[in-house]
Amino acid sequence: MPTQLTVTGAQMLTPGLRRVHFRSDDLSAFRDSVHTDRYVKLVFLKPGVTYPQPLHLKALRDQLPPEDMPVVRTYAALFPDHDAGTVSIDFVVHGDQGVAGPWAAAAQPGDQLLANGPGGAYAPDPTADWHLLVGDETALPAITAALQALPADAVAHVVVEVEGAGYQLDLPLPAGATLHWVHRDTGGSVQDVVRGLDWLPGRVHVFAHGEAQQMMHGLRPYLLRERGVPRDLLSISGYWRQGRTEESFREWKAELARQEEGAV
Repeated sequence: MPTQLTVTGAQMLTPGLRRVHFRSDDLSAFRDSVHTDRYVKLVFLKPGVTYPQPLHLKALRDQLPPEDMPVVRTYAALFPDHDAGTVSIDFVVHGDQGVAGPWAAAAQPGDQLLANGPGGAYAPDPTADWHLLVGDETALPAITAALQALPADAVAHVVVEVEGAGYQLDLPLPAGATLHWVHRDTGGSVQDVVRGLDWLPGRVHVFAHGEAQQMMHGLRPYLLRERGVPRDLLSISGYWRQGRTEESFREWKAELARQEEGAV
């Protein structure tokens, strides 16, 4: 069953990032969530469509035409408190593009959303000698959660791409962390910054997520082949791809996975 979330408030963190706070009468699904990249599938119902209740997305595929199906978008869930019933989600907003961004930009207390999940696959390994966290605005929530989970004296390189200097955030950095901002408006490159890092000795645990072309075709070969990061210490994936909706991006990821399986 989806979790019903009710907006309690919101604020702009940067000109392009809006944090929406939610409350729910039942956040029990989060009780055993240990992943710092925990995510939910937010369900945006289409106006004018009558949906059967209770709402089960898989069952809907057999009951509704494709054009009436809800739009589903994936977002990281921040600061879940299952006892208090509160959770927050950061939305990238850029005008009227997309579905989730405009919804978040207009969200008011009392507005409601349905969420499936949480899922997740990564949490920083406390036995690693150091950590490498890489991403853009879409990965900032998961990076924030990972930084909060690290010991206060953890050693880390944190590389984050944003639009420009005015889009930077204060992040909860451990004492041994170095933060590297990459600005798109000046032509900065995540790949160049990561390649130019002082590669520290010892066992590194990597979290690198964001635009798929940069992560999967740019950074992954470097980390696996040139730096020899073991696969079990590398969490890397594309959260989105330039010029694609989430639906077409999922198709692209599935095709990429099939190609890689055939190459093994």
